[in-house]
Amino acid sequence: MATVAHRLGHHRVLLRRAFPSPSIFNQNAKISTFGTFSTKKKFILTTSGILATGAAGLVYALNESVKASELELHPPKYPWTHDGMFNSLDHASIRRGYEVYKQVCAACHSMKYIAYRNLVGVCFTEDEARLEAEEVQVLDGPDEEGKMFLRPGKLSDYFPNPYENDEAAKAANNGSLPPDLSFITLARHGGENYVFSLLTGYCDPPAGIEIREGLYYNPYFPGGAIGMAQALYNEIIEYSDGTPATRSQLAKDVSTFLKWAAEPEHDDRKRMAIKALMIFSLLTAVAYYYKRHRWTVLKSRKIVFKPSKK
Repeated sequence: MATVAHRLGHHRVLLRRAFPSPSIFNQNAKISTFGTFSTKKKFILTTSGILATGAAGLVYALNESVKASELELHPPKYPWTHDGMFNSLDHASIRRGYEVYKQVCAACHSMKYIAYRNLVGVCFTEDEARLEAEEVQVLDGPDEEGKMFLRPGKLSDYFPNPYENDEAAKAANNGSLPPDLSFITLARHGGENYVFSLLTGYCDPPAGIEIREGLYYNPYFPGGAIGMAQALYNEIIEYSDGTPATRSQLAKDVSTFLKWAAEPEHDDRKRMAIKALMIFSLLTAVAYYYKRHRWTVLKSRKIVFKPSKK
C-alpha cells in the first residue's frame, strides 16, 4: 500500500508540472483585448468580419467568372432519346446518320474500325448492307499473276479510307488531319453533344478575334479556329425515308450514328441490365426468405442462466 501511495503522489506532482493551475490560464485570457469589449461591440466586430469575408469571396467569384481563360464554349446537354437508363438508340436516326456520313462526311473522314457487316440488324438488312458494300471498290490481291486488283466490296470489308495515307490527308486539308470518326464520341468531352454543337455552331468570329486564312471560327472547338469548313446545310442531301433534311436534323442523325459506331453494344448492354435486375430482384427475395428461415431459430431462442445448486 505504501508503494502504491508513493506512486500516486509522484504522478500527481508530474501532472501539476505538466498542467498548471487554471488560474494561469485565466490570467493569460485576460491579456486579450477582445474579452474586454462589451457584447454590443463583439456583435458589431463579428458581423463586420463576416460581411467583409463574404464581400471578398463575392468579388473573387465575380472576377473569376469574367476571365477569358477559355475561349471555347462547353456543349450544352441535349435531350437525346437514348440517354435514359433503359432507352435504346433511335435506329431510324442511325440509318439516316449513315446516309449523312456516306454522302457528306466520308469525303474527308474515315471510319476504319466499322465494317459493313456491323450495319446488319442495326439499320440495314443483310441484303441492303451487301448492296452498300458493293458500291465501293476495294484493293485486293495479289492475284495469280502477283498483281493487285480492285473488286466490289463485301460485308467483311471495312469502310474505305478517303486518302491513301495521313500525309495525303494533310496535303488535301491545308495541313490539318481529319480525325477518324469511329470513336469520336468517346474521344471528345461531351460525346454526341459536342459533335452536334460543333456541326451547328459555325458563326462569324466576334470583334477582336482574327482567324487566319484556311481556318474557320467555331466557338465549340478548342481555340475557336478549326480547319474543317461548315459541312451541313439545309437540304444538302435527301433522306431515303423523306425526312426533311434541315441542318439540325442532319447533325442530330449523324451524331446518333457516331454514338452507335463508338458503342455498338449500347442497346445490348441496357437489355442485359434489365434482365439482370429482374433476376437479382427475384434472387434477393429468395435469399431474404432463406435467411429468415435459417436464422429464426437463433433469433427466437431464449437464453436463461441457471446457477448451479451446491
